[in-house]
Amino acid sequence: MYLPLPDGISDVTAAGIANPAMSSWVALTVRAKFVAGESALILGATGVAGQLAVQIAKRLGARRVIAAGRNAQALEKLRELGADATISLDEEHEALVSAFRREWAEAGVDVVLDYLWGHPAESALEAISQKGLQIASSRICFIQIGESAGHTISLRADALRSSKVELLGSGFGSASLEQIWQALGEFFTVAAQKPFQFETRIAPLREIEALWNSSEQGVRLVFQP
Repeated sequence: MYLPLPDGISDVTAAGIANPAMSSWVALTVRAKFVAGESALILGATGVAGQLAVQIAKRLGARRVIAAGRNAQALEKLRELGADATISLDEEHEALVSAFRREWAEAGVDVVLDYLWGHPAESALEAISQKGLQIASSRICFIQIGESAGHTISLRADALRSSKVELLGSGFGSASLEQIWQALGEFFTVAAQKPFQFETRIAPLREIEALWNSSEQGVRLVFQP
């Protein structure tokens, strides 16, 4: 299989951006059926994929994007990339739940893109649950993408009974190869018209072992022979 690149996207950019971009593009367009005017919460927004997710949600017409992460400097940068609000995941549990709950109460959240799982996901799901008799909450599509904060969570039953949350995953298996391939073509077309802020670093293939676990923040390595 091959995909021709539109003018305006270099080979290096295409190699570096395709995988992290598809994590949110497919999650939003294929799994969540995202429509312009909805709002999105990004859990793990300070990584390469998360920073792209903020930009992609905005490019798809998000009314509001909330970026949640631990890197304070990266969170501040995300406001320049389109985030309307930021939440620090370094807060204590109750404070974090309250921060999520304020977003749900004041502005609403339609889609959650979760790159973390673990405690951040538990806190967000706890915030979603509503207590007592009241008007039914709106649909919330919670898309699980990554698990860098933990492989498992503890999920209270009332989080599902007292909300309209829908738990879905996004990745190979939940989206077909044909859907992912089509989404990649759509993304490249959009990116060619207006580039996303995305940083790559070219390195020789012989250095792959030394650089594979590089901790350089916000940069995608692209290896060349």
